[in-house]
Amino acid sequence: MADKMQLCNISENNFEQCTKCTICTTVCPVAAVSTDYPGPKQAGPDGERYRLKDNAYYDKVLKLCLNCKRCEVVCPSGVHIADIIQHARMSATKGHRASLRDTMLANTDLLGTMANLVAPVANAALGLKPTKLVMDSIMSIDKHRTFPAYSRIKFETWFKRHAASTQDAMPHHVSYFHGCYVNYNFPKLGQDFVKLMNAVGYGVHLLDKEQCCGVALIANGLYKQATRQARTNAASIGKAVKVDHRTVLTTSSTCTLNLRDEYPALLNVDTSDVRDSIMLATRFIYNLVDEGKINLVFKQDYKRRIAYHTACHMQRLGWQLYSIEMLRMIPGIDLQVLDQECCGISGTYGFKKENYERSQTIGSILFNHIAQAQVEAVATDCETCKWQIEMSTGLAVENPVSILADALDVEATRKANNLIS
Repeated sequence: MADKMQLCNISENNFEQCTKCTICTTVCPVAAVSTDYPGPKQAGPDGERYRLKDNAYYDKVLKLCLNCKRCEVVCPSGVHIADIIQHARMSATKGHRASLRDTMLANTDLLGTMANLVAPVANAALGLKPTKLVMDSIMSIDKHRTFPAYSRIKFETWFKRHAASTQDAMPHHVSYFHGCYVNYNFPKLGQDFVKLMNAVGYGVHLLDKEQCCGVALIANGLYKQATRQARTNAASIGKAVKVDHRTVLTTSSTCTLNLRDEYPALLNVDTSDVRDSIMLATRFIYNLVDEGKINLVFKQDYKRRIAYHTACHMQRLGWQLYSIEMLRMIPGIDLQVLDQECCGISGTYGFKKENYERSQTIGSILFNHIAQAQVEAVATDCETCKWQIEMSTGLAVENPVSILADALDVEATRKANNLIS
């Protein structure tokens, strides 16, 4: 028995435990719409058996994988199927130089910093049909894709000017990994997070040094850069947790999964000593409410009908319950929880010309469900899901943190938490 148990742990991603049940293939959004992709079982554990015999073995269809991790959610044997596929891609492309398109799409810090300097011009240019046609023909960024708008002021700049000086006075403290989306595209989400945390007595602090979590770098083959940025983030998070004794909160499900699980699994950057202290904001706040440590008071006249979409990486974390239950705490919200379906964008995947049609076909089931729900807005914890749903349905998409902050009666909440003398 001991020998059999040992055999089940030969590889890092335990492909030996695959029983070939093909449940993973039944939930794969790519396999459902494309006959070119054989599914995660064949691309992952089955293919790994060939790759162990011949390192040169590589199937180009692995590039079609979204890394949505739905296969890992349903696997009854706990096989890390998506990680097997990603490791195979990394091994096969080692030493290859990423294309200009992939490099640009993946370097969110560089692109964001440049775009912020000329945000109105950049936003206008990216929306012009001639610009889209040029990007389509020269860079293979699909002409139908809508780019997220850039902000004129970075979140970090806003925080230093308007919030940093008041945070030390709070009785409790957390650190915030805001991510590149909040910093360059949508500072309001970060502002809403600060508003919400301050209302319940928690001061917010930025990490000493933060870079993009690197998920787009991994997806586009820039593994060395992703590893460097992961080490920077891991060191900053380590200081926040072990020196400053703060939980590190996030507002992005994908950033959270990457920091907690992908760093060690794909980049060999160990975050095991701080993993449990990296948490999505809604989970942290829910636990405080559930334990009776804080009270939330909401506006009496706040009325909305909202659908909640569980992002794929949120499902992999298993934390959608916290966001859903937090939204249900708001008396004036009529919440429709949608069946979990992949939106199809998968970060930069859906921007690429060769993937665009497939991306939209995958998302069509979700778009139809949203239309049938007859809601005024959609809530989700993933920024790229937001881009895809807004472009494809015309509905506004908001992070649950922003909805909570908007619905909150700040003064009544502060009083309920004894923050007003």
